[in-house]
Amino acid sequence: MLPKQDFRQALDDTLQSKLTLNHPIFETLFDPANPDLETLRKVALQGYQLTKNFLEYIETLFYFCPKDRKHKRRLLFNLFEEETGRVSKTKNHVELMEDFLRAIGIDDERRDAVLALPQTQELIDYRMKACKDPETYHIGAAAVMVASEGQNLETRGAEARDVLFKKVYGLKDEDLLFFSVHQEEDVHHVRHGLDLVTDVCTTEQMQQEALHAVAHTCDLFYGMYEGIHQELLAGRL
Repeated sequence: MLPKQDFRQALDDTLQSKLTLNHPIFETLFDPANPDLETLRKVALQGYQLTKNFLEYIETLFYFCPKDRKHKRRLLFNLFEEETGRVSKTKNHVELMEDFLRAIGIDDERRDAVLALPQTQELIDYRMKACKDPETYHIGAAAVMVASEGQNLETRGAEARDVLFKKVYGLKDEDLLFFSVHQEEDVHHVRHGLDLVTDVCTTEQMQQEALHAVAHTCDLFYGMYEGIHQELLAGRL
């Protein structure tokens, strides 16, 4: 079994080694010479499927959290921000994503008609299953609090998603609050997630399962983008 600090570093190293913004679809999305608004819309609509479920992950992790006041309090603040936006002085995070969708030309009817692609649903279900079972709490926490929250901290050429979307598509700051809020808040959430997973993994097997969960969740994110990419190439999306 790894010492706590070594295990925490291994979790972080695993996250940093699995950068999903390297997927080729982002070359299309972030090309300033050829803005592809329709591809952005289709990627965003799949991202919305993830956003709709995220609050339930945090609620469940809070509910099953071991009786450690520090971790429960941190999850409670995370839950409070997701639901209300009060910490960031914005609004509910699903509403922030809906504002972004409207800003890129997606009306509510189109938004609500879209279903998750199989690879998107696989990512949703993997995290939900792990969170809902107290026996796999460490896996759910690693998948959500480390791998998933960590997605929002990725950059391309030192620029975050909100900066790139503003530059390429001419969007306003208020249109991009979903991304800028997460870019700031998730620095703390990932740090808290690393602390939580480090503390709840009390055996070598649990540590290995948590490390696998971080890597596998990042792979599922990449797989979601690949699923969208393949559907676009086939003309089915």
